[in-house]
Amino acid sequence: MTSTSNPRDLRAELESLTTEAFRPDLADIDRLPTLDIARLMNQEDTSVPAAVAERLPEIAAAIDAIAERMGRGGRLVYAGAGTAGRLGVLDASECPPTFNTRPEQVVGLVAGGPAAMVTSVEGAEDSAELARADLVALALTPADTVVGVSASGRTPYAIAAVQHARALGALTVGLACNADSALAAAAEHGIEVVVGPELLTGSTRLKAGTAQKLVLNMLSTITMIRLGKTYGNLMVDVRASNAKLRARSRRIVALATGAADDEIERALAATDGEVKNAILTVLAGVDGPTAARLLEESGGHLRAALAAAPR
Repeated sequence: MTSTSNPRDLRAELESLTTEAFRPDLADIDRLPTLDIARLMNQEDTSVPAAVAERLPEIAAAIDAIAERMGRGGRLVYAGAGTAGRLGVLDASECPPTFNTRPEQVVGLVAGGPAAMVTSVEGAEDSAELARADLVALALTPADTVVGVSASGRTPYAIAAVQHARALGALTVGLACNADSALAAAAEHGIEVVVGPELLTGSTRLKAGTAQKLVLNMLSTITMIRLGKTYGNLMVDVRASNAKLRARSRRIVALATGAADDEIERALAATDGEVKNAILTVLAGVDGPTAARLLEESGGHLRAALAAAPR
């Protein structure tokens, strides 16, 4: 399925998409009491996790491939238009404070640039040239991954981003909410989470957007787990950039080590506030520089550093 500029052909194309399907049973939704509409919407939303569950093998395979590339220094790049693009930017922006990644390690591209985060940019989603230009600016390498995100699976910006990245040898993932999508076909790893027609016809910020958010959560979070950014279910690479996160850092060290408050304070002081290093100094009984060296030698994996620590 490809994009077309003919209005009649485009209408026919949209009518063939599950995400654009009309629900006659909801034609009088505006006549219902607010509570009934809320119940309907909530009921619709409950179907989304099940749709994601059907694609877990494909999601896991994509994550393993992403983690392998990122382990070699590659970047994770999301590319999409409208809601899909904004969700990618959101996920990317959460990685530095959560996992202490550098801003350039996980990148979100939305068709039309930063202005498109809050307003519609005319024609941006239909521009393959814009997608290629955005990726050229990043100077992609084969170690990088580009995830094209599009509810319809036909958005030219997302498809072109994946095609450009794949031609350069980068890993590609296509996340769509329709079966047999052009986006999934263009990517090395296709993930199609089919959530069905929306409560409001064609409003893919609803179930499709929720599904995309769930999958993007998995792609970034589990990749970071694979890269050693966590210790168990603790965010040991969290960046303590505000009072709340500084308090969370102390709590994480306490949960990981069971140490008393004064020992935790000493460990954090000896490691410049680095949570992972502080945990290592407490559990392995090493000083700050030794903890830093052990973590560097283990590729940042705390469990491996603990195993390598002198007994």
